[in-house]
Amino acid sequence: MNGRKRTASVLATLCITALSGSVLVAAPTFAEPDIDDVQSRVDSLYKKAEQASERYNDARLNLQRAQKRLTALRADLDRQRDKFESVRQDMAASVVSQYQGQALSTTTQVLLAKDPDAFLDQVATVSGYNDQQSEMMADFAVQAQQLEMREAAAKRELDRIAATKKTLADEKAEIDDKAAEAKDLLDRLEARAAPVSRSAERLPDVPVSGRAGAAVSYALGQVGDSYVYGAAGPSAFDCSGLTMMAWAQAGVGLPHSSGAQMGSGSPVSQDQLQPGDLVFYYSPVSHVGIYIGNGQIVHAANPSTGVQVSPVFSMPYSGAVRPG
Repeated sequence: MNGRKRTASVLATLCITALSGSVLVAAPTFAEPDIDDVQSRVDSLYKKAEQASERYNDARLNLQRAQKRLTALRADLDRQRDKFESVRQDMAASVVSQYQGQALSTTTQVLLAKDPDAFLDQVATVSGYNDQQSEMMADFAVQAQQLEMREAAAKRELDRIAATKKTLADEKAEIDDKAAEAKDLLDRLEARAAPVSRSAERLPDVPVSGRAGAAVSYALGQVGDSYVYGAAGPSAFDCSGLTMMAWAQAGVGLPHSSGAQMGSGSPVSQDQLQPGDLVFYYSPVSHVGIYIGNGQIVHAANPSTGVQVSPVFSMPYSGAVRPG
């Protein structure tokens, strides 16, 4: 039955024209992808790539912090070991001097002493000293053990961060490949369409001064620069790299991470936005721009458009902070 159905289907596609005697076979047609659909796919892939890139930036910050903690732990451990060794040597010398050449029992010494009460006081003092030494040794041993445990924990943390960093790098590389493939298709489709003339973007005049003015001026000066994941200038940026470098011109240090930058200033409500404020997008936060007034931001958007000026609410808004 299946064979007969396929034969009937083929025959149904034959159009026999009696006048010309020709046989016309209907050829299959394939619709080209819609440009808007491909653009949407590209934008989605860019967003996923940026999310991976910002997670990569977070992992890099965590790695730096873990390395500082490990350095401090090792320094503390070295100092504690030196103290412990000093106490151990003192205690060893004390034990040797106490028993070397002293065959008389304590009772005998009391009986022979000219002042038994003074001798007993001396023995009590030495005993207290020995107890103190023992307590100090025990304390140092505990502290050394704790420091060693902390060092081992820090090393495990470094291993986890290194593994996470590799995973994120692999993930981003895969997304980059997919985005490049989709963008290549988009470029071919746009090449077939009528050419669109694009005039040079006119930068807005932002009336702002002081530290915020320095940040805004720098960011606007990068409009047209490329977007590169993990970059922070001088001619290519990712979103948090641009904001970090912009506020660095004002003497304000920001971490290279949009999520971390959201905790690097005073929260600002939407109706109180001022030029220079950092504006964050998506949940969890994975994009950041600088507010420049008149309902606009300057930001490193994506690899297609690079650094550009956009409406402040052109993406899902998450919040804003004022650095400094």
